[in-house]
Amino acid sequence: MNLDEQPASTDRKGLLAETLVHRILTMQLEPGAVLDEVALSEEFGLSRPPVRELMRQMAGEGYVDLEANRAARVSVMSYQTLRDFLIVAPMIYVGTTKLAAVNHSAGDLAVLKQTQRKFRQSIADGDVESRVIFNHQFHLTIGRMAHNPYLLPSLKKLLIDHARIGKIFYRQNGGPRIQKDQETAALQHDQMIDAIEGHDAERAGEVVRAHLEIFRSDVALYAVPSGMQGELEG
Repeated sequence: MNLDEQPASTDRKGLLAETLVHRILTMQLEPGAVLDEVALSEEFGLSRPPVRELMRQMAGEGYVDLEANRAARVSVMSYQTLRDFLIVAPMIYVGTTKLAAVNHSAGDLAVLKQTQRKFRQSIADGDVESRVIFNHQFHLTIGRMAHNPYLLPSLKKLLIDHARIGKIFYRQNGGPRIQKDQETAALQHDQMIDAIEGHDAERAGEVVRAHLEIFRSDVALYAVPSGMQGELEG
C-alpha cells in the first residue's frame, strides 16, 4: 500500500495510514508528537499488531521516528532539517522533473493537470491546508512520472518536510508578498506542466529550480531568526 495515495481506503489499516499521513502533512500531528498505538487501535477498530506494522512502514518512509523501548513519534523537525531540505531539494526536484518530461505518459499528465486545478482552487479559497496537500500531490505526481526508483524515495522524504514547513509558514504569513508569491508558484506549476508536456527537460528543470527559490527566500525571510539566513543559503 502506498501511503501517499489520497483515495479513501476500504480497509481499516489503509484508512489509518491515509489519516495519519494527512494529519502529519497538515501538522494536525506536530513533529515529535507521540503516536498512541492503543488510542489508534481503538479509533480505527484494529488490533495492536497491524498498527505496529504500519508504524514500521511509516518510519521507513520518513513519517515516523522509532526508537527501542519508546513509543512511536512523528518525525522531528529542526533548523538543521530546514537547512538540509533547502540544500538537497533542488537536486532531487530538478532531477525528477526533468525525467518526468522524458518518461511521462498521457495518463500521468492528465493526473498532474487535475491536481493543479485543485491546487489553484485552494489558493482562490484561501485554504492553507488544501494548498499544502495539493502542492504535495503535485510534486509527488511529477516524481512518479519520472519512473525512477532511485529518486522517488528521496523525493517522498523531502515532500514530507516541504509540506510541514509550508504549513507552518503559510498559516503564519498572509501579506501581499506571500499572496503574490503564491500566484507565481501556481503559474510556475502551469509552466512545469507545459514543459513536461512538450518533453522539454531543460525548461522543466529551470522552472522547478526557480519555484524552489521562491519557497527558500520566503521561508528564510519570515521563518528564520535574524542571523540564520546566511546559514540557509549554504
